[in-house]
Amino acid sequence: MFEYRLSVRGYELDSYNHVNNAVYLNYFEQARWDVMRTSGLLEKVLADQIFLVVTEINIRYSKEACLFDDILIRTIVELSGPYIIFKQRMTNEATGVKLSHAVVKTIPLNIDRVPCGVPPEFDILLTHNEKF
Repeated sequence: MFEYRLSVRGYELDSYNHVNNAVYLNYFEQARWDVMRTSGLLEKVLADQIFLVVTEINIRYSKEACLFDDILIRTIVELSGPYIIFKQRMTNEATGVKLSHAVVKTIPLNIDRVPCGVPPEFDILLTHNEKF
C-alpha cells in the first residue's frame, strides 16, 4: 500500500468553508503521481514516453475536510487487461474518519496516443497491495 500525506490549504475551501469537491480529485491525482515516483516507475514512463490516461473515475464523498486537516491517502493498484486501476481511500489522519474513496481507471498510451499495454515493470505496484 502506498501512502501520501498533505494538509488542507485555505485556497482549497469553498463557500461552505470546507474543501471543494473538485479539489479531492487533485488530492487523489497527486497521490497517484507519488505512487509512480516512489515506486520508481515515473522515470520509466517518462523515458519511454508512456502516458497514463485516466479513462474513468468513480469517487464517493463521505465527510468534509476542513482547513489545516492532515489528510492521508492510501492507494493500492490492480492490473486488469490493458488497464491500471488505482483504488484510493482518503482519511483524516488525526481522527481516522474516512473522507472519500475513489477508483481510477487508467490506460497506458504510447507517443502516438495508441494503447501500448501495461509494461511488465508495473508488476512492482502489486507487491504493495494490502487491504485498506
